[in-house]
Amino acid sequence: MSYFRELPDLYYQSPLSTRNSSREYVRVKNLFRRVKLRDDLQNVFTLFNKYEIPFGYRPDNVAEEVYGSSDLDWVVMLTAGIVNVHDQWPLSDYDLYRYAENKYGDDLNAVRFYETTEVKDASGRLVLPKGKVVHSNFKIPNPANPSADLNPVAGISNYEYEVRLNEEKRNVYILKPEYLQTYIGDMRQIMHYEKSSQYISKRLAATENTRNTSPQ
Repeated sequence: MSYFRELPDLYYQSPLSTRNSSREYVRVKNLFRRVKLRDDLQNVFTLFNKYEIPFGYRPDNVAEEVYGSSDLDWVVMLTAGIVNVHDQWPLSDYDLYRYAENKYGDDLNAVRFYETTEVKDASGRLVLPKGKVVHSNFKIPNPANPSADLNPVAGISNYEYEVRLNEEKRNVYILKPEYLQTYIGDMRQIMHYEKSSQYISKRLAATENTRNTSPQ
């Protein structure tokens, strides 16, 4: 992920046992320097395209398809609001099954909840929509025979529930390609350090060396 190349650097006092001086530093990436999409821009739908993540695609595959470079996978994730790719990105069928099997064990196919099935009358008019969570003994008058009850209920297993959650993760909003360079430019500007006692350059700062006052 080229995102880490965008992070500014930090001179950090050397933790190495082989250091020759208490004044030695190591140059590292400042992982505490993070950016996120502004909250007020997340609702500006003209900036984004709705995108359905294809089966088997990783963030770099999406970036290659949409932006022409797999290195821009970080743009896909940041603009889609994905913080943890392991939890928020759809799993493959195989990985999903393994995850669910490990989570539920012998209860993998046990009923998690019940929901309604669609019911229409003889004229094709909707009497009951599907997908309403109900008790297993939920009943309505039978449209074909009002004197009898109908139990239009289906059980949804733990595995089916996890499949649905996984499918919901496929629909994301990602930044339109025409706004890509503006977004990257603004992000790089935010990453710059401001003048301070630790400032060295826009891309480099130094932490306080505590060993100058507490030598070890």
